Amino acid sequence: MRGSVKKDPARGTWMYVVDLPPGPDNQRRQKLKRGFSTRRAAEEALAEVIGRVNRGIHADAGRRRLSEYLEEWLEGLAVSRENSTVENYGNVLRSWVIPRIGGLRLSAVEPGHLRKLYAELLKEGGRGGRPLSARSVSLAHRVLHRALEDAVSDGLLPRNPAASVKRPAVSSSAAGAVWSAEDARRFLAAVTGERLEALWRLELNTGLRRAEAAGLRWSDVDFSAGVIQVRVQRTTEGYKVVEREPKTAAGRRRVPVDPGAMAALRAWRTRQKEERLAFGPAYQDTDLVFTREDGSGWHPQSLRHALTWACKRAGVPVLRYHDLRHTAATLALEAGVHPKVVQERLGHASVQITLDTYSHVQESVAKDAADRIARYLGGDG
Repeated sequence: MRGSVKKDPARGTWMYVVDLPPGPDNQRRQKLKRGFSTRRAAEEALAEVIGRVNRGIHADAGRRRLSEYLEEWLEGLAVSRENSTVENYGNVLRSWVIPRIGGLRLSAVEPGHLRKLYAELLKEGGRGGRPLSARSVSLAHRVLHRALEDAVSDGLLPRNPAASVKRPAVSSSAAGAVWSAEDARRFLAAVTGERLEALWRLELNTGLRRAEAAGLRWSDVDFSAGVIQVRVQRTTEGYKVVEREPKTAAGRRRVPVDPGAMAALRAWRTRQKEERLAFGPAYQDTDLVFTREDGSGWHPQSLRHALTWACKRAGVPVLRYHDLRHTAATLALEAGVHPKVVQERLGHASVQITLDTYSHVQESVAKDAADRIARYLGGDG
């Protein structure tokens, strides 16, 4: 079996090409995969594919269970994807897909099986037999679609059974729950003087991802310019905290911050210095902006719990941490901030992502614009 690794001139990344066993009519078949950041990563992925073929995976595809294929797919995915991504995919498949249809033969999976699966998940796929949200079922579809598409590329399936199945429709409020401007004002008033006041003000102004806020360092805060630099994400793999650079160039960005949030950061820095003196030699000098009393950084998941309690104390709807980001974006758009500016502040790869995610907001903003134009033409503006 032959294969090769080479540089992809169009993208600047690495790719591999491998010859697969001939098809039913003895035609030549190849598998090509792009997007590897290093030559070594491409070589390791190529070796995995060759090893799978040599172990007879292609020849035995008709007898293999879907669960077996998905577990091997996850194992192979670890070569070219971050551990957190593989972990998330694994949780989706092992929680919602494998227990229900994992016993099917891979070659026997049909679109009808997937439609039935999604219907069951929507009805009773959550904890304790509660309904699973359309967003979660849609995620299961995306992961399964990708896994089965790779099975087609590997010659294990003639077609992708997920390709003709529509994923569950997610409501137009795809950005998730958000606060109104009044809710946000009530929340900020309630957290004034609290330990994490600066964090909550920064979040509602900039829409940082939780990992970005947890990884923010004082060396990334420019008080004179009123700007923060997003360079590090402090996230988790399992429960272990890891730090890494943002995934995309757009994620590495400078974000202007409003004077109120900058003032809260200054006040917090003064308080943090006082805590350092009080704690003494055992204090951990991490340079992190948001820390515990001993200087250690917050575990990202602990920030989620901190937000929940802050919401309850403030008497406002309890949001997921990521919904703070959605609230910041929604309020900015409603305030008339241009979508391109919102895109850059959020670190979206393109303005189209921003427009798609907040299309429901854009509709109300567009209607307001139409009303203002009408008033202007009528001489009332």
